[in-house]
Amino acid sequence: MRRLLVICLLPLALATAPAALASEQHPTLGELEGEVMCPTCHTTLDQSSSPVAERIRVFIRARIAAGDTRSGIKRELVAQFGPAILAAPPHKGFGLLAWWLPIAGLLAGLGAVTFAVWHWSRTRAPVGPAPPPADALEPDLERRVDEELARLDA
Repeated sequence: MRRLLVICLLPLALATAPAALASEQHPTLGELEGEVMCPTCHTTLDQSSSPVAERIRVFIRARIAAGDTRSGIKRELVAQFGPAILAAPPHKGFGLLAWWLPIAGLLAGLGAVTFAVWHWSRTRAPVGPAPPPADALEPDLERRVDEELARLDA
């Protein structure tokens, strides 16, 4: 089963790899504006109109024109402004907590809901009075059923 999944997903991964590589090698201002924060208003560059955000946009345009990669431009911005300039936390050290904590919370919530439903389904009390046993008919009712069956057979 795992092999079938890998075989099915491999063409998709190979098809998207050139696009990701091209985005790294030839970034656009629009791509980077959503990934870089404005240091004065603490929003992404695509939402900011402050003078500092405009200077950062000019810097990014100049670096793109010079042929820098996406990661190179980000590295230079981090060197100038610090790691808070990036919209996403880093994928190492303490920043990993920001990536994994929401996933762990969702999994814990899913586990709690699953356990609660399982527990509820096991301990539920029956609704209404218990039905009488199937073989215990009142004698009068049993006689009437026998009479009706005999009439239908005749």
